[in-house]
Amino acid sequence: MSDAVELRSAVEALLFISGTGLTAREIASGLSADLVEIQIALDSLVDDYLERNGGIVISEGGGVYRFTTRGSVFPYIQNFLKEKKKETLSRTMMEVLAIITYKQPVTLYEIDEIRGTSSRSQVTSLVSRNLIKVVGQKEVPGRPSLYGTTRAFLEYFNLNSLEELPPPEEVKALNFEEL
Repeated sequence: MSDAVELRSAVEALLFISGTGLTAREIASGLSADLVEIQIALDSLVDDYLERNGGIVISEGGGVYRFTTRGSVFPYIQNFLKEKKKETLSRTMMEVLAIITYKQPVTLYEIDEIRGTSSRSQVTSLVSRNLIKVVGQKEVPGRPSLYGTTRAFLEYFNLNSLEELPPPEEVKALNFEEL
């Protein structure tokens, strides 16, 4: 690094993108920097965030540095967090959602044919979570419902449009069995 300010900025950025936190040694290794210089930058950042008296601080626990919320603001965000907590989707729900996403509009029968098993409960759950909806009826006897994704689906996966999704062949190449 060319100077202390740039090093400090790089340390701050690494902490921000790490999500789970980093040790001083991991930061030093990642930046190819001296451990003492990293520790000085970390100490300076910790002090600056505390002095700002903002809602975010850099805390250290067990040698790991991470961004956290200041304890005094927790009551203000507690209700927000309860309301905004994303419900996780099961593996089978993700499988059904992927089929609908890439094949839409698609019927329940077509989803079942692809999966080789009944998907009714997953479709019902995805509809109740507003990730998919009925987008029409197929022009065949019985006129089965056609399913497609919703705006809430895009928001859930932080997408602006379906065009941002990877091509199906890239998704297929991923080995989800190891997850």
